[in-house]
Amino acid sequence: MTSVSLGGVIVTGAARGIGLAIARNLAETGYGVVIADIDDKAGTKAVEDIKAKGGKAIYCNVDVSNRASVATSVAACEKAFSFIFAIVNNAGFNRPQHFLETTEDNWDRIMKVNALGVLIGTQEVAKALIAAGTKGKIVNTASIAGRSGDAEWAPYCASKAAVISLTQAGARALAKNGITVNAFAPGVVETELWEQLDKDLMDIGIASKPGEAMGNFAKNILLGRTSTPADVVGTVAFLISPASNYMTGQCLMIDGGMIIQ
Repeated sequence: MTSVSLGGVIVTGAARGIGLAIARNLAETGYGVVIADIDDKAGTKAVEDIKAKGGKAIYCNVDVSNRASVATSVAACEKAFSFIFAIVNNAGFNRPQHFLETTEDNWDRIMKVNALGVLIGTQEVAKALIAAGTKGKIVNTASIAGRSGDAEWAPYCASKAAVISLTQAGARALAKNGITVNAFAPGVVETELWEQLDKDLMDIGIASKPGEAMGNFAKNILLGRTSTPADVVGTVAFLISPASNYMTGQCLMIDGGMIIQ
């Protein structure tokens, strides 16, 4: 564990899954990490685990679709770690429905968290960086779903396409301030999110038994397996690091070759 102060990084949706893996990796690198989530129990445990390994972390209950909530986490990050350096806009969820049965409520809920949450997180952290005269990084979690629409989760696909567009727009808007904005797009990642999706897809008749849906997706992965959060953290670490300073407005695919561009 390094003792160098690298400032603070907010990771939304960091109580579990990809977000937790990212937060742990950043803490090991020497960043102070804000575990920003709505699950107090899991978020508090994540902080305890990071601290037990010598890392620096705090927990903030954050609704990413609520600007005041996000702004509070930015202030907490600055107070705890002297200055904020980056945000990983990672919070998101999915709820499969057949295309012709997709409801306005499902659309609104998914877009509010997955897309609006990225816009607000980007804006609030960028404002803090600009006010401090500090260069920084914004990293957004997109998805292969943002590159290829799926009939059973149209709102999710639309929300992740929005993440990619917001990444490009943010990059254009913030380059003059020395702030880079990039995204990464995971494929099929073995997390609690996919466990729930597996159940949801069975409920709507797309799969008949546990693991069938993930297995069907895995058939299209060139590298022959689904991924884990550990497959993602290296790319995020690169996007946070000085090695990516000359990169902005990009979306890096981490999908094992499901989509080749």
